[in-house]
Amino acid sequence: MKSNLLAAIRLTIACLLIPVGLYTCIVFGIAQLAPNHGKGDTVRHNGRLQYSNIGQAFTQDKYFWSRPSAVNYHADASAGSNKGTSNPEYLQQVRARIDTLIAHNPGIDRSAIPVDLVTASGSGLDPNISVQAARVQIKRIAQLRGIPEENLHWLVTAQIEKPVWKVFGPEKINVLKLNIALDQIASK
Repeated sequence: MKSNLLAAIRLTIACLLIPVGLYTCIVFGIAQLAPNHGKGDTVRHNGRLQYSNIGQAFTQDKYFWSRPSAVNYHADASAGSNKGTSNPEYLQQVRARIDTLIAHNPGIDRSAIPVDLVTASGSGLDPNISVQAARVQIKRIAQLRGIPEENLHWLVTAQIEKPVWKVFGPEKINVLKLNIALDQIASK
């Protein structure tokens, strides 16, 4: 019995040291090789340090809107809504988002609304929108800011992030970086 107990204690200590200690050191070491040393993708704007890899709420009409969040953009509560496409409450939320989008973007056709402007991502913190989602909003922003639409088309095109190795994932646009660039154009 005593020999089994000592073996169990040694095995427990070994299992704690290897998975917890060694794995943590390996991940930390790899993170140090990454840009920003594993501290996230930060952007300084108007004296504030912001993380561009975490979704943020942009709801003012003069900005490109973010993808909706199931967790109200709280980074400490990353989660999806876990509601299926047949859930009545979920369908009501999506319909309300569509109606809001149409009300703020007159002339937009319901069929032209990209899905990422009316549905939340799996994490609830997606910092990106599709290229189509940005282009759908150009007319509204151009009218409010007095910027020619072709300038905003150029801005959106310049902010497109290509897929990893041109294969993995779709083209996307980081909303925070796009809106910072928009503010810089508007101030000129």
